[in-house]
Amino acid sequence: MRFNEKELASLSRQPSEMAAELGMRGPKKGDVVKRRLVKLVVNFLFYFRTDEEEPIGALLLEQCRVEREDSRSFSIAFLDEAERKYLFECDSGEQCGEWVDSIIKASFAPQVTRTSSRDSKRRALLFADMTYTVIIARGCRHSAILRALLTMT
Repeated sequence: MRFNEKELASLSRQPSEMAAELGMRGPKKGDVVKRRLVKLVVNFLFYFRTDEEEPIGALLLEQCRVEREDSRSFSIAFLDEAERKYLFECDSGEQCGEWVDSIIKASFAPQVTRTSSRDSKRRALLFADMTYTVIIARGCRHSAILRALLTMT
């Protein structure tokens, strides 16, 4: 998936639903755990070097699986690339549970199905607006989803 880098950087500076320094290990074999500032903004998980303001990466939380690995760590794997797993280490079990719950709530699928509350509609519309701005179209399936989101008002 391709992104407009300026829009993505702008999105990373928006108020986050959660933010913390976590240990993070990338999906490549041989990757080691490094401390990263991790921010959850709408349904993007941005990660930064702890001393920099621009993100070094972002995960679009669409079609992903979030699992607790142990009491203080969780992983994110994407359904189309299950072998690529990102591992996050938290400072406590409570913090880990909060991150897992927040990421599950922020994933795209629940936003489409939770149309009864005012907040869900606002978030879905915000996501749709940012998706048109940030993501270059990847296929008709996404276009249909975005049209459905825009008609939810």
